[in-house]
Amino acid sequence: MRNAPYDLGIDSGGDDFPVSGPTPRLSWKPPSDAARPVAYEVECTVDGEARPVVRVTAGGHRFLRWPWTALDSGRRVVWRVRALGSNGDGDSPWSRWHAFETGLLDADWRARWISPAQSGDAGYGRRPAYVLSARFEARSGVRSARLYATALGVYEAYVNGARAGTAELSPGSTSYDRTLYAQASDVTAAVEAGGNRFEILLSDGWYRGQVGAFRRPAEWGTVLGARAELHIVYEDGARQVVRTDGTWTSTESAITRADLMEGQTTDFRLRPGAGRPVLVDQVEAPSVNWSPAPPVRVIESRPAQAVVQLEDGVWIADFGQNASGRIALDDLGPAGTRTVVDHGEHLGPDGDLTTAHLDAIRPGQAPIPFVQRDEALSAGGGETFEPRHTVHGFRYVRVRRGGAPLDPASLVMRVVHSDLRRTGTFTCGHEDLKRLHEIAEWSFRGNAVDVPTDCPTRERLAWTGDYQVFAPTATRLYDVLGFSRKWLRSVRDDQLPDGRIANFSPDGRRIKHHLDDQFALMTGSAGWGDAVVAVPWELYESYGDREVLAENWEAMVRWVEWALMTARTARHGSRTERSAEPLPHERYLWDGSFHWGEWTEPRVRAADGSRVDPVKDDPVAWFMADKGEIGTAFLYRSTATLARVARVLDRTEDADRYADIAERVRDAWRTEFLSPAGRTVGDTQAGYVRALSLDLVPGALREAAAARLVELIRTAGTHLGTGFLATGDLLPVLADTGHPDVAYELLLQRTAPSWLYMVDRGATTIWEDWEGVDDTGSAHESLNHYSKGAVARFLHTHVLGLRQTPGSVAWESFEVAPVPHPSVPWARGTHESPQGTIAVEWRTTGDLLTVTVDVPQATTARVVFPDGTTVEPLPCGRFSASRRVGKAG
Repeated sequence: MRNAPYDLGIDSGGDDFPVSGPTPRLSWKPPSDAARPVAYEVECTVDGEARPVVRVTAGGHRFLRWPWTALDSGRRVVWRVRALGSNGDGDSPWSRWHAFETGLLDADWRARWISPAQSGDAGYGRRPAYVLSARFEARSGVRSARLYATALGVYEAYVNGARAGTAELSPGSTSYDRTLYAQASDVTAAVEAGGNRFEILLSDGWYRGQVGAFRRPAEWGTVLGARAELHIVYEDGARQVVRTDGTWTSTESAITRADLMEGQTTDFRLRPGAGRPVLVDQVEAPSVNWSPAPPVRVIESRPAQAVVQLEDGVWIADFGQNASGRIALDDLGPAGTRTVVDHGEHLGPDGDLTTAHLDAIRPGQAPIPFVQRDEALSAGGGETFEPRHTVHGFRYVRVRRGGAPLDPASLVMRVVHSDLRRTGTFTCGHEDLKRLHEIAEWSFRGNAVDVPTDCPTRERLAWTGDYQVFAPTATRLYDVLGFSRKWLRSVRDDQLPDGRIANFSPDGRRIKHHLDDQFALMTGSAGWGDAVVAVPWELYESYGDREVLAENWEAMVRWVEWALMTARTARHGSRTERSAEPLPHERYLWDGSFHWGEWTEPRVRAADGSRVDPVKDDPVAWFMADKGEIGTAFLYRSTATLARVARVLDRTEDADRYADIAERVRDAWRTEFLSPAGRTVGDTQAGYVRALSLDLVPGALREAAAARLVELIRTAGTHLGTGFLATGDLLPVLADTGHPDVAYELLLQRTAPSWLYMVDRGATTIWEDWEGVDDTGSAHESLNHYSKGAVARFLHTHVLGLRQTPGSVAWESFEVAPVPHPSVPWARGTHESPQGTIAVEWRTTGDLLTVTVDVPQATTARVVFPDGTTVEPLPCGRFSASRRVGKAG
């Protein structure tokens, strides 16, 4: 072998450098010229001291458990790997060294929790940020300085005015009662010989700021806190530690208002007042941990594409892209000038910013206006306003100031979200489908701000249903393993005592402690709580991480057992009317508790042409409707998946039990909701998509069920009728049941409801409502809601044709089975799999289809042409083949 293993990494995040706990897992990719799975040698040094070389069995390049003694705090580790030859092959060269450090482990923290001394409480959404500070002396000859810090709130740390690290919104969004992450930064260059100033800028953040559409305060705590240690090592080996303690002081900062949702106000004229002693140990916090996820960062900067002056002192800036982030403005005018910046997704007919579509509305109550507003007061010293203690969802901003002009070049959008590594690409010979893929990607990016939120504007909550819908697409676009594992920890943290899964996590409302709340009655829905089963399984299939199944096993079981218990003990009123005593199969029908249902299906029109909203127009009827068809379908999926998880975890008895229960649930669904002719009781597009994608329909009836789905689509004028839960599976189901022409007609449909309607209306992210911008130009609901962007997976799996072979894990086996269409003459894409880079390109020339595939070593692959002919196994390296095909579509 001439090539070395590559892409070394650990299962942990980090900012300046990867940071782990005491026993990280190691992963790498095989040499690109390894002919078969090979064994490896791994060597490592810890603080320059070599550890014994470790031999790894063939195929052991994923998630190798730490093979040496557990690491202590603050260790610097470098390691590398080589593949071992066999059958006359020589060993590979050694890989490049990979470096990481262990963080300050919980048992070694000596810093005290410190809190600002507040002068009253302005209330949530209006509180200032505080500066907590201390001075310390340092000698010359600093070899290294590591800052370890965390907070209850959002913080930034500074040494002598230099900001530590590049991470934003630290320590991130977690369920603070059980999980708290710290951050590590290299601040060596900032420490000076002599006097030094150590500062922490602290604001409410996710800990006690506003959350959700109705802007209620998070209930994690009422007192902010920070904890930090600065570890200095000198060239002579001496060590010094500066810790937060009672000697620190606090004062209000120039940030007079800081809220993640509502915005930030900075008065640059203010100077720190006399510090007051901090409060010590006034908070309770869980043990410190180190996140598996990449940090939130400024990912890119976008200048305004257009700046239009509406009137004196009022400008509208268009950045050309709906995204999550903030603005940076370095033109603040003369001293005393107040600049007000409002953010939004849409402009009204008058060209002014409008956010009315994002107002929070409850029946019988006045709307809560949606506001994302930042303000700056100039000191006249050429300051730059960049509000780091808030984050917004926006494409447009309205800038208002009196008496001073605005330089358009001074206004920049900072795009802020989790720094996810791209693993998938897609392009094709249809410009609108390329654009659709782009806006789906942007929609996910805008909602990947440390946790997978529903939207970056109105709610900003990590709804479980949204991510279980989109996770199979996310794994095709980015490496989301660490990001998702971090979020799943919050899902487990927030699980209710009876096993229900909170609607969103982290749950700042802490529903698990408010079981008498009305929202608690709306917790435990099919398609939402099932995320605790579906997402870990998707991660296992995509990345081969068995540990993600093990760490979620107990939560999965508790959820499924609660759903099974509810099926046994609760009945929908319609079935009680049918029979006072439950029929035998009803003990497996999940119909007697709350379900959100399909959600956000296309709106029907009333006789006067107005849009009908069943939830708002008749909430009681919607709440009480029989959603057992959906509930039971998801109960089958989760129970069957749990059986597969048990097999992987070698839990044979559990696997057998849940497999048996799953069959009983499926039989019950068929008895109650499927006719002998293959019709579902609900007779909706979503119902057939679900029944076919989840394998609820017997083989003999699948053709009839698919035909009925097509009939419903045709009756709707060849428009989709699916909503939240079924849209991602709609096109794959059609293509896989022999109706690729209908799948493409829906994909290319230009009138609402459709994806290309969004493209034609200028969408730069996926909308929540199929008619997010209607024919009059009016906006409805969120314009950045990624769930319907799950169509991007179809672009990868069917248009491009790249998918894992059924039963494969971590892309050890894949197939390329393109579904061509006359309007798409070619497609090209890649996937960075755990085995290596897979590349696919196909082109049609007349009736000749040519497929080219790059196959990583130690991977099996095949090509399936549209006529069903198969070429397998493909040789490793580049392979190309052509076949005559009939015209598709």
